[in-house]
Amino acid sequence: MTTISGPAGTPDPAPGAAPHGYADHKSDHLARLHKIEGQVRGVTRMVDDDRYCIDVLTQISAVTRALQEVALGLLDDHVRHCVTDAARSDPAAGEAKLGELALALRRTLRL
Repeated sequence: MTTISGPAGTPDPAPGAAPHGYADHKSDHLARLHKIEGQVRGVTRMVDDDRYCIDVLTQISAVTRALQEVALGLLDDHVRHCVTDAARSDPAAGEAKLGELALALRRTLRL
């Protein structure tokens, strides 16, 4: 059974199917996300402790940048794996993946 993985409405691969493009870097992405999670908890503590506004904003900026780096890594994996493989196997599938990529870039860049 195929499940929908997110707002883009793209299906997760079926068991035994090719893994997502980020499979080779999954542990790296997860490690960064766990670090970011800790940073967010730290920001929460800062607010709870009534820390200086600028210090809190500085940490929020660092968290935002860290999330952007994860997003860029995932986009890079998508292009190098999903888009490239689709384009090699079927031109129509390649076009569909390019459309997905354009939409993902718009979301990431908020255009």
